[in-house]
Amino acid sequence: MRERPQSFKEKVADQDDSSPEISPPVTPLLHKEKYTKVLGERKQNAEEKERKKKEEEERQEAVKSKLETKKVNSLREAVWFSVDVVLKPVEDRMDSVLGETIDPFTDRHYITWLSLVTLAFNYNAWFVTARLCFPYHTEGAVPYWFTLDMLADLIYLTDSIIFQPRKQFLQRGDIINNRVMTKKKYRGSNRFKADTFFEFSDRLESVMMKAYIWRVIRTTGYLLFMLHLNACFYYVASEYQGIGQTQWVYSGLGNAYLRCYYFAVRSLINIGGFNEPQTLFEISFQMANFFIGVFVFSTLIGQMREVIGAAATGQTYFRSTMDNTVVYMVTHHIPTVVQNRVRTWYTHMWDAQGMLDESKLLDKLPLVMRTAIAVDINLATFQKIDLFKGCDQQMLVDMLLRLKSIIYLPGDFVVKKGDIGKEMYIIKSGAVQVVGGADNSVVQVTLKAGCVFGEIRRTLSEILVYYPESQKVLARKARKLMKAKNPAVTNVEEDKKKKSLVPFAAKPPTPKLLRTIEGTTEEESLTR
Repeated sequence: MRERPQSFKEKVADQDDSSPEISPPVTPLLHKEKYTKVLGERKQNAEEKERKKKEEEERQEAVKSKLETKKVNSLREAVWFSVDVVLKPVEDRMDSVLGETIDPFTDRHYITWLSLVTLAFNYNAWFVTARLCFPYHTEGAVPYWFTLDMLADLIYLTDSIIFQPRKQFLQRGDIINNRVMTKKKYRGSNRFKADTFFEFSDRLESVMMKAYIWRVIRTTGYLLFMLHLNACFYYVASEYQGIGQTQWVYSGLGNAYLRCYYFAVRSLINIGGFNEPQTLFEISFQMANFFIGVFVFSTLIGQMREVIGAAATGQTYFRSTMDNTVVYMVTHHIPTVVQNRVRTWYTHMWDAQGMLDESKLLDKLPLVMRTAIAVDINLATFQKIDLFKGCDQQMLVDMLLRLKSIIYLPGDFVVKKGDIGKEMYIIKSGAVQVVGGADNSVVQVTLKAGCVFGEIRRTLSEILVYYPESQKVLARKARKLMKAKNPAVTNVEEDKKKKSLVPFAAKPPTPKLLRTIEGTTEEESLTR
């Protein structure tokens, strides 16, 4: 208010002086609607200009970043090229031992090497943390620690130069086994030595017959390592508070690591029995110990329960199946003799195969793998059978896929006289007796491993459609074996061919397996 009258006084003194107030803008000679439209266009143009400027800056930034990335990649490729040139003699020598590439899933040499890398990784994980916290890095121990550190680094370097760049990988369903591509894949990935530890764990589980043993060891190792870290933290906290200053901290007596590890075991597992914390820092540290201990210990115990439960899954299934069968037999008042034989069969089946039905185990596999397993298990037995010698190998493979493993107890009747033959039996191990007489006390013949008996007319007919040459071979062998083993049947057939005048000839005996095969082949030829 004082400045305003003063300015008017000065204006009276100097009439040509202008007012200090800001002059209002000049009103354009436009209507209000047109003026509003012009303002909107100006604002839109300004925004468009700002947007284009921002896009141009982003484009220039992208180009700059691309050039920098290209420069870094070129420098990296030059460095790797130099490394390849220097290490080429070493790689050429290792090619004769490891090959150009390594299959990480099946190569046992690679799994053995992973165990060595895992050992070096565990050395660093355990001893480096202990050396950081405990007073073990003394002047006298430096040479030993230096030697071990250099050895671990040498293992890491060898793994990074020789083994990891040779690992095959899967890309779009194809296995890449080109050395150049495997190197590029590894060098462009962000792998750490911790990844090697977990890879070793997965590979070891895939090759072990009892993988649950390794899972238990691994889970126990996790628990021990958590206790190790807690022991290190407790010693650091004791140094912060002052060793031996309070009853809660480490007293400084005895072996420092063992004393602190003992405290960690009692604290994390909540065993108790230690001195109560006094200061705020000690109380906070101990509360954190309790919370972490409850979480970690419960998690590891849950994992251990799952591992042990998974290991006993098959045994649990076997027990539950046998118990349910026994309950069923007791409910329906089955004789005790039959119940005992059923229990014996379950026990014998489990001891022999470790499972009750192997077909369920193989159903989920593709046909190629099922065929490979069937060939490895049963092809040798099939080739011992005289009837199938000289047949097409693929026909034998097709028959192998239709085989089903059956175990009989000693004294069980496989087939009885008068039963309708619907299956063929191939004895893989053991023996089968053909008995007769009033009380089946007369043993007529004993069939051993490799012998065949039964009926396969329908199954064989389905298979022989695709193998006409094998059909002729089987028919020829069947006739030859029938002539050798049953001349009476042969004489009857010859009498038929000579058109004997006897109106009612004697009926030939019921044909066995060879007669069945001959009839099958004749029937197929008539159909054709």
